[in-house]
This record gives sequence, C-alpha cells and structure tokens, in this order.
Amino acid sequence: MAELLAPAGNVESLDAAIGEGADAVYLGLKTFNARLRSSNFSFREFEGALSSLHKKGKKLYVTVNTVCEERETERLYRFLSYLNRVGPDGLIVQDYGVIRMCQEFFPNLVLHASTQMNVESASAANLLGKEGFKRVVLARELGLEEIQDIKAKTNVELEVFVHGALCVSESGLCLFSSFLGGKSANRGMCAQACRRLYTSESGGGNFSGYYFSPCDLQLIDKIPDLVQAGVESFKIEGRMKSAEYVGSVVAAYRYVLDHWQENKKEAVAAAKRMLATDFARSKTSYWYNFKTVQDGVEGAGSQILNPNQAGGTGIYLGKIASVKSAPSEIQDAAKAAAEKSGGQKDYRIQLALLKGGSYNPDPGDSIRIHKKNDAGRSSHKVRHTEFDDQGRFWLDVPMGFGDGDEVYLLQTKSMSKRYPRVLPNDLAPFNHQPRDELLPVMDLTPVQKKELDYFPEGIYVQVSSIADVFAAQALNPVRLILELNKETLGDLLNKKTVLPFSKKQIILSLDPFCPQGIEERQDEQIGALVEMGYKTFVANNLAQIPMLRQKDAKAIAGPYLYTFNRWAVSWLENQNIGAFVSPYENSKKNLEAVFDPKFRERLLLPVYAYPALFRMRFMLPKEYDFTYFSDKEEVNFKVNSTADGSFVMPEVPFSIADKTSDLQSLGFRRFLIDFSKTKVQRQEVKAVQQSMAKQKPLEGVSRFNWKEGFYSISPEEYRAKFDASGDDNWRSKNQPPRSGKGRKFQNAQGPSARGYYSPRGKGKKRR
Repeated sequence: MAELLAPAGNVESLDAAIGEGADAVYLGLKTFNARLRSSNFSFREFEGALSSLHKKGKKLYVTVNTVCEERETERLYRFLSYLNRVGPDGLIVQDYGVIRMCQEFFPNLVLHASTQMNVESASAANLLGKEGFKRVVLARELGLEEIQDIKAKTNVELEVFVHGALCVSESGLCLFSSFLGGKSANRGMCAQACRRLYTSESGGGNFSGYYFSPCDLQLIDKIPDLVQAGVESFKIEGRMKSAEYVGSVVAAYRYVLDHWQENKKEAVAAAKRMLATDFARSKTSYWYNFKTVQDGVEGAGSQILNPNQAGGTGIYLGKIASVKSAPSEIQDAAKAAAEKSGGQKDYRIQLALLKGGSYNPDPGDSIRIHKKNDAGRSSHKVRHTEFDDQGRFWLDVPMGFGDGDEVYLLQTKSMSKRYPRVLPNDLAPFNHQPRDELLPVMDLTPVQKKELDYFPEGIYVQVSSIADVFAAQALNPVRLILELNKETLGDLLNKKTVLPFSKKQIILSLDPFCPQGIEERQDEQIGALVEMGYKTFVANNLAQIPMLRQKDAKAIAGPYLYTFNRWAVSWLENQNIGAFVSPYENSKKNLEAVFDPKFRERLLLPVYAYPALFRMRFMLPKEYDFTYFSDKEEVNFKVNSTADGSFVMPEVPFSIADKTSDLQSLGFRRFLIDFSKTKVQRQEVKAVQQSMAKQKPLEGVSRFNWKEGFYSISPEEYRAKFDASGDDNWRSKNQPPRSGKGRKFQNAQGPSARGYYSPRGKGKKRR
C-alpha cells in the first residue's frame, strides 16, 4: 500500500501527523537540512521519536538535503556516522558528497534522492538506483503521464509531492536567494524571493504584483491515479507550517487513500471539505491537467502564478503598529506551556498592537508573522490577547518582530485537536551524539597525460544563439560552448549554418532540466549530434550522464551538477567525468579548498555571467508583457519567456573578470565568459576584454558569493541573532576549525572507484 508521508517541523507537528494516520514522517535535525528556519529536532528528540515510531510500525526519514562546503565535510562525516549508529529509515539527500561518503563508510544507510537533486526522468532514477538509492523524490514540475512513464521504466521507489507550497523555479535550480546575499536555497536559507512584491512598467504605467509567488499544490483528486501508477509514497510539504495544518492535511489524504476504492468521487469530495479551512494560498494542480508537454509549457504558468496573490499564507490580520514588553506572568506562562508541549525551551514573547485587519484572533489560534523586508517569517501559537484602555487589541508574538511586519491567521483554536504525544516522557535514555571523529582526506584523481585534450587552457565563451556564435569570435575562445535549445538544435541538426568554429572547438551544453517528457527525444538528439562529430558536452542533469556515456561522448560536469566539496567531485569522477564547471554560487575560498593546485586543471571557472536566478518550465502568462522589473530596493531584473521555458536574470552581470591574472597564478587557467540567455554586444565584449587585460573591475557588477561566500550561520546562532535584532541579514563568516591528523582507512570499494583519500598530508593512491 502507498505510504502517506508527513512533515514534522516540530514536536507538535509530529504528534498531529501520527495522530491523523501518517505512515511516516520526515524531519530535520539542527544542521544540514533545507528548512533551517523551522524548529527542527534535538538529537534526544529525534532518537526518542524514532524509538516511538518504530514501536508503532511507522517510519522516520531524516533530511540531509543541502549542499556542503569543503570546510564542513568533517562535520558532515560525523553527522552521518551518528545517523548510522541511530538508524533512521532513510536519509533524504542532495549533495553527491553525501552519496560518496555513505558508499565508502556507511553503506547501511538508506538513501532517498531529495527533490533538490533535480530528478525528473527514468534515466536519472536508474543511475541513482545503481548507486544504491532506494527512492527518488521526483521534481514537482511533472505531469501524471510523465510519472507513469518513469514508473514503467524504473524499479526505484518514487515519492511525489501532493500538497503544499511550490517553488516557482525548477527543483534544485533556484539561485535568486543566493544572489541576493548568499542565502542559498541549496543551503536551507532560502529568503523566498519568489514571494516578494515586484514592480514593472506595463501597459503604459507601473504595475506591481507578486509575479512569481506560486499557488499551493493540491492533488487530492489525483491520488487514485497516482496509486494506480505505482507511486510508493505521497509527500505533504510543510515543515514550517502549524501542527493544525499538518493534522488537517494528513487527515484528508489519509481518508482518500483509505476510501477511494469504495467510491472515488465521494472520497475526494469529503477530503476536499477537510481541506477547505487550511488557510493556505489558492490551489493548483500545476502540471497534472495537460495532455502534452507543449500544452504544459504554454499553460502551466497560468495555473501556478497569480500576481495579485500576496506572498503570505492565511487570512490577513493586519500589520504590527507597535510592540511592548509582555508582563512577566504572561512570559512565564508561555514558557511553561511551551516546555510542557515539547516546544522551544527559550520561549520569549512580546505584545504587539495590530492595525488594518478585520479579525482578532483568540488564544490558541495559530498565526504567522512576516517581516516587512521579507527577511524572515515565523509561525506562532497565540497565548495571550488583551484590549487596552483605548480599546486597542494586543496579542503576543515572538521577539524579533516589530512595526510594519504583517500577521496572518493560519488556524483557529476551534480547528485544533489534541493528539497523543509521540515522544517518550523520559528522553534521558537517548543520549547519542556525533563523535569527534576525523575524516580521511579525499584527494582527487591526478590528471593523466593527454586525458584533458578536449579541455585546453584558455578562454571559453558560452552563448545561446547561432548569431552569438559569430559575435563570440571577438573573444578568440579556445572553445565555444553552445547551449542546446529549440533554435540551436534545429540549426545544428538541419545543418542550416556554417559555423566559424570546428566541431572539435564546439562544446554543446545541455539544459539542467531534463524531464521524462523530453528525455527520449533528447537522447536521440544527442546521438545524432555525436554522429555528426560533436563529441564534447556539458552535462547539467544526472539523466544526461548515462546518455553521454552510452555514446562514448566526453562529459563535462556543468555548474548545476553541484561540486561544493571534493567528495562530490569524486562521486562524479566515478561516473567517468574528469572536468568540471564551478557552480555560480561558489566562493574563492571554497574553490581553493576543493581543488588542490595539482587538480585545478580539471576546472572551468565562470568569471562573467548572467546566472539564471529562476528557471521555470513554462512560458509566462500573456499578461506578463514586460522584460524588466524591480524589487522594493529598486534593484532591476529581467525575464525572458521562451518556448524552452522562462528565465529570470539579474540586470547586472556577475563578474570577476579582473581576477583572472591572480587566478592564473593560483593554477586556474580555464575561464568561462557566459552570455547564456543574453545577446552578445560588441561594447560588452570589449569591456570584458579590457577588464581581464588591465585587471580592473567593471563598474556596476555583482561579485555574487565570490568574496563573502555563502551566508553561513548555525541554526542556534541564527535564531539568537534574529531574536535579538529582528533582522536576519546578519552575516557570519566564522569558519569551523579543523583539528588533528586523519587516520588511515582501508579502501572499502573496488577497482571501479576513482580518486583516493589518505591521512592528512599523505597520499596513498587507490587501487
């Protein structure tokens, strides 16, 4: 029978999920998970929950679904070692480095591929199945027919999101939040740029709207079809939602799963009534009502986007007009209630005056507060309300919020239920902790003679159109990277244009989104191109690795096959990939840590680009008749809607072109100038050339994360700083120390593995 999988962002949500009949829950601990803003679980709580759930015949999966920098790999290793001892039912992972470590040290850990891994085809699922994965969580941008086709072509278990918030960007490919200040969605720090209010010039005047704030997914009426398709697990999103929300949604989907075979129409109707009061955004079935992929590309934008829909969830209660300290007896009562329910021990509240709403919540109601600068949000159960002498309404809210922050009603007390506690009353017996274990150093595979003949030193230029191939000649690149899209594919396959570069000099870049609906066609197209003499490709999706391997083509790992640590690089090496394009989010410090000088020949480093911040599988609705738009800080962006999907990019490029001379001295000698999705302009080409030649920074460009790196802060520091300042724009650059010498480790793999690892300071080549 299909599994109903529910989110557990905190102890109360865990109780609600199990109380309403979930078969399994997924939760995060306080590190390496993509919902660092939720409460998450302490080690004791996690172990206690696991023990209780196993006694009930339920399962628990742990999210380890973020990318990891090199400096964090030892902490990651200790965390995985801890999980290996405790034994959850599965790990939901994104980083290839986690795969590599688990294969090498913890083969008993069960791996599930996170939706952040961008799996949307049978080829990708089968590749991961061969690498030891039990399950893949499919990307959310798929239709029913595509899921049916994937299931028919793989033995790997499939998990599908069926309810909750959507990302407007294709799964795992959003760079917007990271571009705004290092708060990477791939690191669990998404600032939800898609939910923000933007302004553009449209129809002769200014038009403001929540252009990219998607509706919430609701597939309650598709459950019978997905059961019959063979989907093993139905996933509800919501680790940052209230326990009441989790309970009501789980109850509805439980009802359909249990009763659809008796009377599908009545079961679905009853479940929809249960969902009618979840106070979330308007609903969409997204890709599930289109007969063809092309229909979806043309129509899904209207299904998911509503620019008049605010980014918030729930019923609008007003804005905070003023705050004041809560009386000590109210604070003490709130703290006692929180400790009794298993919530945060340090539970600090204040009183807030609301203005602008039409409903006053009661104690016991659940609310969500959104900071006015979009910097953060928090769910909260109201403990105290009062009217002052002037008849003004006050209620308690968490510390860290203030004037202008918006408040929404999520659930009312009358809708709340009390559930049996899942955690044992006594957590003292659960006392495992990550140990102070040392991770052996992973050294990458040395470059062999003539191994990288297809990957020479020099300037690489990437373009998206045939016209720009000619414009790129001005930069005299050693290799021209041509993006494969509808226009360029048609031109190449039909031999319409004689290009000014030989086929040996041209590298073809594959799109990072490779859904089942186009997988077979893309495989055939790659085969035809290889037959024509194009032998080198940039792979940006796992599905493309076996496609290229079967055709004996050279594969370069693109920037969307994330290599933020050398364990991830090593895993890709084991897929017969020997050259890599650095992710756009990378920093100088991390890049040097991942690639020691003798391995820097393997890297192509982007030094100039307009990185796609959102990549959407659909064309934008017709009313989006603008190219440029701006946020409230008057920062400008541009959007490009095409038959290949839609792309949001910054108006100003990312550039470290002036650093190329310094980088050459460090051993980086392959540089990428990326004009993807833009038109190559002669004046811009000249400016980039001068910046590189004179080592002079360009004006008005972004450094992205190059200097500062990721916004990096522990969850405990994050909450403490947020509570104190009310502003989560604080940036911490403290790096965890590495200590001691590594221990020798015997090779547990086999002759197929590439790369080698050793005690620190020594290298022993793997056999």
